[in-house]
Formats: sequence, structure tokens, C-alpha cells
Amino acid sequence: MAAEMAPRVLPLPRQQSFGPPTVPNPFVHPGRLGAGDKLRSVLLGIILLPLRATCITFILLLAWLFASIAMFCQRGRGSVPLKGWRRRMIRTTLSGLTRTAFFIMGFQVKVKGKVASLPEAPIFVAAPHSSFFDAIVCALTGMPSIVSRAENLSTPVFGTILSSLQPVAVSRQDPDSRKNTVAEITKRALSRGQWPQILIFPEGTCTNRSCLITFKQGAFVSRVPVQPVLLRYPNKLDTVTWTWQGYSFKVLCLLTMCQLFTRVEVEFLPVHVPTEEEKNDPILFAYRVRQTMATALNVPVTDHTFEDCRLMISAGQLTLPMEAGLVEFTKISKKLNLKWKHVREQLDTFAAIASASKGGRIGIEEFADYLKLPVTDVLKELFLLFDRNGDGTIDFREYVIGLSILCNPANTEETIQMAFKLFDMDDDGTITEKEFASIIQSALGLPELDVSVLFKEIDADETGKLSYDEFKSFALKHPEYASLFTTYLDLQRHQVDLSDEQDSESLESKHNPVRSTTLVSEITPTARNKVCPESNEEDSSSTSDKKDD
Repeated sequence: MAAEMAPRVLPLPRQQSFGPPTVPNPFVHPGRLGAGDKLRSVLLGIILLPLRATCITFILLLAWLFASIAMFCQRGRGSVPLKGWRRRMIRTTLSGLTRTAFFIMGFQVKVKGKVASLPEAPIFVAAPHSSFFDAIVCALTGMPSIVSRAENLSTPVFGTILSSLQPVAVSRQDPDSRKNTVAEITKRALSRGQWPQILIFPEGTCTNRSCLITFKQGAFVSRVPVQPVLLRYPNKLDTVTWTWQGYSFKVLCLLTMCQLFTRVEVEFLPVHVPTEEEKNDPILFAYRVRQTMATALNVPVTDHTFEDCRLMISAGQLTLPMEAGLVEFTKISKKLNLKWKHVREQLDTFAAIASASKGGRIGIEEFADYLKLPVTDVLKELFLLFDRNGDGTIDFREYVIGLSILCNPANTEETIQMAFKLFDMDDDGTITEKEFASIIQSALGLPELDVSVLFKEIDADETGKLSYDEFKSFALKHPEYASLFTTYLDLQRHQVDLSDEQDSESLESKHNPVRSTTLVSEITPTARNKVCPESNEEDSSSTSDKKDD
């Protein structure tokens, strides 16, 4: 009786660092109002909204007047710090007017901790950044400089007020803007009191306060002490959270001014003085400050960043759920050495595969349709390598990791040449459809499989034969096939190893008649070819070309 071949077990190690984030989407805030909340907002708004809007307008004009006086005949705007009476006017008047404006809007501000002086901490780092109302921190810290887009300085009324704070301007048109911004922050932080303190929101974008995302390094490059500032909004009805998915700026302003009051807590933590190790490593400095703040807030940290927001918007434009584009870009780009442009291109391919499914995920059927192959054990094994959490689907994050770890390393010139030689059975430098079908059918274990559609897609010049250039071009555009090919080679090598092991046992049985009765003599023959020859002394292991992640 023939023995059954031992099942092949392929270990799938998973790095914990590539695990899914604790908070899947920190950039969404549904903020649905109940019927009672809507009715209460309307009734209160009838009285409060006109009064508050009138008062806020008056305060805004008054602030513009004081800012204009402070900036009048000021030489070297933006390049020379305000001094003397100009700086005192800004600190006193704008700070008081900002506090008054928040009071009129119904904000009840609770302050914890002590504000650090300029010599103690030249930089404030505030988080989580979740609303434009976070500007309350400016009033509490004596109107420090902030980081703002250069375009905001030309805005009527508000631009003049902003200019009086002498912000660090960021220009999107300048390709060196990021480098110049960091240099300006460093210059001011090391000016020994000539410039005012700087307030920075190191997350760089607004979140829903469910976690702390990656801190940008700008606040930590200068190697000076920083004071962490925490923001909380402990309200039953949240009308302040301004995220990429949620209420707009105008709607949030109206809803907030229609509430009787809105609570906000601002906590100033002890100043974080960097160690020598942190001074030499801004990433470590930022990481430790973030951990301190997350612990105080009792929230997790994730590796999302502003680039995830850009991918999220792109996913929405491709008719995918917006959250499908979230990959924790900081972690993915660092560990896999990926650029944003490359990940964005992969999103296009993912969208093309997942378009037939709902929820922005790829199932085994969509995966097979994209590869123009039936669902077989070999294909299921490849799918399993992508499906990191084992839920039966592949999301965009798993797709990016799979391509980078499993497919792209295997999709080398050497692998492509090896594959071409395998298909080119008669060594004439081309692959016919019959040769192509023979290997594909063997690899998938389906002798009746029709591969004509896949062959025609590769055959760009429609000659009925595949040249090496056509084969290589298709392989580079579809790296998933590289991993499928190496999986097939791995299976062949595994069969060869089993066969050789059985052969050695048969030789041993000749010298041991008793044991020979228990050995199996019928062994399934293994195909020998140019890639997996009978003599495999240099390739006796079952190690595949797949890179452990």
C-alpha cells in the first residue's frame, strides 16, 4: 500500500512590530447628534449664537487693532524679534482678549501644573492636537510663537494678528521648507531669550484624541528642554473634534457656540530635559516625550502620521473606504524603506483588485481573479502569506507588507531568468503557450487549466510567443507572481528532499531485512527539470526564497 506523503508545514513567523495598530483610525470622528442634542442646540443657539457672534467679532477687531499698533513701523518683520513695549503689548492685550473670547464662547478652562519660563523651556509641545480650539494654549502660555503656513499671514484681519506672534512660516511652494523650518525653530530656541517661546503641536495634524500618533522631530532637533502640554475635552457632547472625517470647521464653530458651556482641561507636565543620548538622537527624544504624555493621558501610541491622511484621501478618491489607506506610514516606511510615492502607486493596484469586493479588502476570490488563476492549494498558501491576521482577507496594510517582504525580494533579475528558463523547455529563447501552460498546470496541480487569458496578457506583441523582455516586463509589474513561483519551487524542493530521504531509507533497508518490512516502497515520482534537477547537492534544504518577516 502506498504511503501518504507527509504534510508540508510552512512556518509563518510574524514580527510583533508589524502587528495592526491599537487604534485603527485616529482620523475619524462620527459625532452624530441625537434628536435631543439637536433640539437643545437650536433652542440655545437662538439666544446664544447672535450674542456670542457679535462679541467675538468685536474682540477680533480689537485684537487686530492692537496687533497693527505693535507691528507699526517694525523693521525686518519675521526676521527680527519684537522687543520692549511691542512685545509687552502683544503678551498683555492678545492674551487677555483670547481668554475673553473663549469665555464668551462658553469655555470653562481648567489648568493643571505650572507654566515653564523661557529659560526653563524654550519650547512647548502640546498634544493631542484635535481642534482649532487648541489655540487656548496660546493664551495660557503668554502668546508664544507658533508654526503656521505662510499663506495664513496674508489673510485679512487674522493674518495681522498672526504676524504679531511672529510665527515660524512654512511655505508649501519651497522644496526646502521642512529643512528651513527646523533651522528657524533651532535658531529661536537657542537665542537665549531674544525670541519668545515656541508652541508646537508635534503630531502635525488633528486626531480624535484616542491615541498619540508619531511626533515630528522639529521640536526636538534643537536639543533644548521642552514642556509637554496635555489637552482634554471632558464633555458629554463633543463639538470640538476636527478630523479628516467628521464635521467641518463651520459646523463645529456653530455647534460649540450653541452649547451652554464647553469644558477643556490643560495640564502642564514637568519640563523634559534631554539626556545626552536624547540630544544626539531627536527620534529618541520625541519618542520618550510622547511616551510620557501618553502615559499621563492613559492612551496608546501609534505610528500614524500626516502621510497616512494623504493616503486616506487617495483611498476615498479611488472609491475605497477612506480608512483603507491607513498603513502606519512611519513604521512601514522605516522598516521596509518605502517612499510615499511608491506606497501611493501600490494603492492604485490594490484598489483595482479590491474594487469588486466590499469593505476595501481582498478576498481569496478577488486575489485569484487578479492573478487570472483558479483557487488552488498553492494560491491559498500565497494568500495566507499576505493575510497576516488570518481573517481571510487582505487589507491595504497587509498588501504593502506582503509585496515588500514576500514578492519584491523574490522578484530579482536572477529569479526572473530562472523562471524564464523553467518555462522555455526547448531552450529556443521564447515561451510558447503550450510550454507556459505545462508549467502553470503542474505548479497548480490542475492539468486541465486554461491559461490562454493570462498568456495573452503577457504576450504584448501578440506573436503567440513570449520573449524574455515581455516576460520580465510582466513580472516587474506583477510581483505577486514571483512569490507564487518561489512557492512552487519550494514545493518541488520539498518533494525532492522527501524522495531522497526515502531513497536513503531504502538503501538502509537492504542491510536490515526486519526494518524493510515497515518501509514504503512506492514513492511518488518527482519531476526533474532545469531549475530543480535530480542532483541537488547545493539545494538540499527546503528553504524558500521568501524572506522571513
